[in-house]
Amino acid sequence: MRKKDNVILIGLPGVGKSTAGVILAKITGKQFVDSDLVIQEQQKRLLKDIIEQDGVDGFIEIENRVNAGLEAHNCVIATGGSVVYGKEAMQHLREIGIVIYLKVGYQEITTRLSDIKGRGVVLREGQTLHDLYEERILLYEQYADVIVDETGLTIEQTVEQMIKAIDDYHE
Repeated sequence: MRKKDNVILIGLPGVGKSTAGVILAKITGKQFVDSDLVIQEQQKRLLKDIIEQDGVDGFIEIENRVNAGLEAHNCVIATGGSVVYGKEAMQHLREIGIVIYLKVGYQEITTRLSDIKGRGVVLREGQTLHDLYEERILLYEQYADVIVDETGLTIEQTVEQMIKAIDDYHE
């Protein structure tokens, strides 16, 4: 069995997976990987262009394949918000690291996500942000080893909570 030496961050777009992930990587001496950037690099296209050209299902298929094939050691991996739709990806990520769900309440998400389309957020036709929130929180909770509720926390406090959660998890 492989050593779980990675930290995988999951959660809705706008919760700070990339921002907190970079800080966590610096503090813990790990490398930082943004899986959305890996997808863009492999596809030679922006996320929003992949969604536009391949549709939501096509994007989810690409995201699942890329994340299921990530080879990472001693890294903090910030995933895209829709990674939880990929069973193979989540199975792989859980095998290579501790999965932390960064949780934020719906009201907070609405204030953080002003440009939902420009961010390459996976929304199905007719789906609202609230629908997306309700659908995904169940998946995030299902796959998480640890949940960090960052309601009312600064980014520094969120990182502190993640470090504590990792320490508690490894005890």
